Amino acid sequence: MNQIIKKQILNPTVTLMEIDAPMIAKKAEPGQFIILRVDENGERIPLTIADYNREKGTVTIIFQIVGASTEALNHLNTGDYIQDFAGPLGKATETEGLKKVAVVGGGVGCAIAYPVAKKLHEQGCEVHSIVGFRNKDLVILEEEFKNASSKLVLMTDDGSYGEKGLVTDALKALIEDGNQYDTVITIGPLIMMKFVCSLTKTYGVKTIASMNPIMIDGTGMCGGCRLSVGGKTKFACVDGPDFEGFEIDFDEAIARSSIYKPFELKAHETLCNLYKMEVK
Repeated sequence: MNQIIKKQILNPTVTLMEIDAPMIAKKAEPGQFIILRVDENGERIPLTIADYNREKGTVTIIFQIVGASTEALNHLNTGDYIQDFAGPLGKATETEGLKKVAVVGGGVGCAIAYPVAKKLHEQGCEVHSIVGFRNKDLVILEEEFKNASSKLVLMTDDGSYGEKGLVTDALKALIEDGNQYDTVITIGPLIMMKFVCSLTKTYGVKTIASMNPIMIDGTGMCGGCRLSVGGKTKFACVDGPDFEGFEIDFDEAIARSSIYKPFELKAHETLCNLYKMEVK
């Protein structure tokens, strides 16, 4: 069991937790993930490592409350324990040798994009971070991105904070201003990554997308995280989660992800009702 060292509410639907996990912190790298169970009856869910501190022996996770498991996790507090916390899993994001990179994050995906930007910055890379949110109330990790970026562009759909528009608007403007990127790394909603890759393909800029579909065992045996990449079946948990953006069949991935939404919503509502009954 692993203890929660810190809990911080980032916005109404997103929570940060710092977990005591020295063995994972020792090996963790940006792009990798963990699989946890909240309690002994809980399901296994994957969460990307948002940060780590090798000296303290802690791993930070940032999650959005969308289903029963994340709702249950959010009911734990500092000092409580998580039943299982396994990792690091997946391949680390490749950052060596890159001189200039645009990191494009959307929504809670910015929690995954941040450690990538941070490591690139620490390696001396010129990092242009573009982060997008629906509105001001959902903005997370702004200061962290500022510290890890040579340039930060913050976008909101409604213009309530930063610049109004989509992350693709900002990326297109930067490219057309003459910025020549070694790579664009995009992390966020599938539809966002699809359009980022569509944009960069027109400019011939190599693009890496982080795919985090449904995962169960984290070993490639269950097949839950299968994707079509370059016409071949890949498994995000062992082959990824980073893949060449131009080769990903985003339409297939979007269709598969939508299958689980009704079940996720029903499980979330059921658990919320149970918590309400307990309070009464």
